[in-house]
Amino acid sequence: MTTQRVLVTGGSGFIAGHCILRLLEQGYRVRTTVRSLRKEQAVRAVLTDAGMVHGDALSFVAADLTADRGWAEAADGCDFVLHVASPVQPGKVANDDDVIVPARNGTLRVLRAARDGGVGRVVLTSAFHAVGFGHPHLGRAFTEDDWSVLDGPGVDAYGKSKILAERAAWDFVREEGGALELTTVLPVAVMGPVMGREVSGANHIVQRLLDGKIPGYPDMYVPIVDVRDVASAHVLAMTADGAAGQRFLLASSPSMAMKEIGALLKENLGASAKKVPTRTIPNFVVRAGAVFSPEFRTIAAELGFVKEISHEKARSVLGWTPRKSAEAVVAAGESMLRKSLVSA
Repeated sequence: MTTQRVLVTGGSGFIAGHCILRLLEQGYRVRTTVRSLRKEQAVRAVLTDAGMVHGDALSFVAADLTADRGWAEAADGCDFVLHVASPVQPGKVANDDDVIVPARNGTLRVLRAARDGGVGRVVLTSAFHAVGFGHPHLGRAFTEDDWSVLDGPGVDAYGKSKILAERAAWDFVREEGGALELTTVLPVAVMGPVMGREVSGANHIVQRLLDGKIPGYPDMYVPIVDVRDVASAHVLAMTADGAAGQRFLLASSPSMAMKEIGALLKENLGASAKKVPTRTIPNFVVRAGAVFSPEFRTIAAELGFVKEISHEKARSVLGWTPRKSAEAVVAAGESMLRKSLVSA
């Protein structure tokens, strides 16, 4: 067991939970934040169910992205911070600022506490939403040099929150960060083994397919990365030479068509995937629905767009090698069935 301590924000979250497991496996001492310490027992139970080792090296502190209280205590004595916590409300929300403000201001709270506490490096969980949305079709692979168009088509409040929080983080470190180092990781759609009974991120696609709640497939392609590989990238980015001051896209390739995801579930899960659809939805139906539905509006902006995403930088600098997308899809489905998170 190393004496190095890592703060992971948002310990009840999907990606954060997998980061905690990875860190403990590698012998780090881990501190994590929850909005209330009343959640500690439940979070420990979820992590234990997921195979946590060295649970005595995990401690909790109460801190909320919307308030200053608790963050100095959380960062105190930590060598590294993985700032994973962020509000997640995909699609249409009543007020964009309900998502954007806590994401941006919460990131700045964490960075100030890290700087003041003498933390060496912060790894910030951004997202492909900050890179690959609102653009015309590029005709090339997206790289870390790209930024999403803030007011472009298909950029929802969550996407804006990721763009603005990451930009604010880079500005802070450049202007006020002192010796603090920053690295950002930008995963595409995150799938893989469910934590506890919460279905998060792109795993909702798998759940809705298995539940029969998606009637058919639009001409839409999903870039996927396994949550276990996202966790490993965070830990690699924490200490890798050359990672400070860098962004890293995290993706398996190639992107998968929605109908490929459905076919994969049917092939691997048998009768448990009987509700997974087989038909496609014509583009004109999606575009017509976009007039009335925010969800269809987001999909319509992406119809037929196969996004190529380069993870060469993560491979060369971090030594990161992701699983195939298919493994993440099947692992997500199997874990949901095991936990009875889909209807029979």
